[in-house]
Amino acid sequence: MVRSLLVIPLLAAALGGLWLARGAHLRWRDLRAAQAYELAGDRWPMLLRAAGAMVCGVCVTALTLLTAFGAFGGMTRTAEEPAERAEPAVDAAAAGGAQGAGPRQQAVPPTAEAAVAQAAAATSPAAVPSRFDSVGHPGGGELLQSAVLGPDGKPRNVRVWLPPQYAKEPNARFPVVVMQAATPRKTADAEVPDVFEGIGAALQTGKARPFILVAPEAPNGTAHPCDLVAAAPQAVADDAALRTTIAATFRALPPGPASWGTLGVEGGAPCAAAAGLARPDLYGAAAAVSGRYDAAALTQAGAEAPTGTTAKLMLAAAKADAAGLDAARKLQAALHGGAGPAAKADVRISDNVQDFTPDRERLRLVRQAAQYLADTLGKAS
Repeated sequence: MVRSLLVIPLLAAALGGLWLARGAHLRWRDLRAAQAYELAGDRWPMLLRAAGAMVCGVCVTALTLLTAFGAFGGMTRTAEEPAERAEPAVDAAAAGGAQGAGPRQQAVPPTAEAAVAQAAAATSPAAVPSRFDSVGHPGGGELLQSAVLGPDGKPRNVRVWLPPQYAKEPNARFPVVVMQAATPRKTADAEVPDVFEGIGAALQTGKARPFILVAPEAPNGTAHPCDLVAAAPQAVADDAALRTTIAATFRALPPGPASWGTLGVEGGAPCAAAAGLARPDLYGAAAAVSGRYDAAALTQAGAEAPTGTTAKLMLAAAKADAAGLDAARKLQAALHGGAGPAAKADVRISDNVQDFTPDRERLRLVRQAAQYLADTLGKAS
């Protein structure tokens, strides 16, 4: 009974510590941003929250030890029970051997043990926003990288590009664009390294509003992640765990179609088209650049989208890319002739980009896609 009662203050201390630690982390980020621009910042709110989190951590540790090892177990013994019988039981529980499962261990209710395990899990590092390390400054912004746990419990590489306005507007929150990759265990920027230059150019010329670009590692276990997304829309690379991490770590607008979109270039274009058509409840807009598409599979994916939603999709290809434009027009026609939500999809085709080299055409196409996504999604607030 006493052990069960200890669980209540343990959980309270764990939740209070998490709340204070998160508050200290946010205050520290704001203070660091202020110092970077030589602004004055008050350290006391951060220090007070950090001290409170440490006190809660000490309380959680002490209560966990008392509950797990039965420091108050002697209070449940009757007055007639000899003290000598209690000592071997404690030793057996500490040894954890084959003979350790004696009557003293069974005296602890299973619900109390489960609550202790849940409280310990709540205080694990996984509950704290991930740490992203800076790896460069392409396109005038900042590129960061971290390993975020996936649904299978294994870490996957995630890259985040912050626009120049992110540092200049420390109180603003930005929409998010998820860039899809076509190669398992790779991020999209590894396939299209100049994508940040194209997006940065669109922002610098004022043709697009700023947004955060997230490039998660493509799902493993299949040679064709884009086909996987079309067949199983829940296999999108930015699952619930990643969306929660991005929202907790960066000043991003809340996940949802009002402020999150998706982008795919060349090999990743079918992934973006599949994600946008199959999950318009997650993405408010999708842009696919220079892709080749399985019109039948994507139309089926769009037809099975959640009812009451309308996908918004731009298919862009260079004027000289006859095969790419043909694939885009066939997909547009198939969707308009499809069933359910697929027939209602808002599909636009861009075919006016022409330049001297394929690299310059791709740069301009990415700028065009960035402008479309920024115009469709909500503004930074």
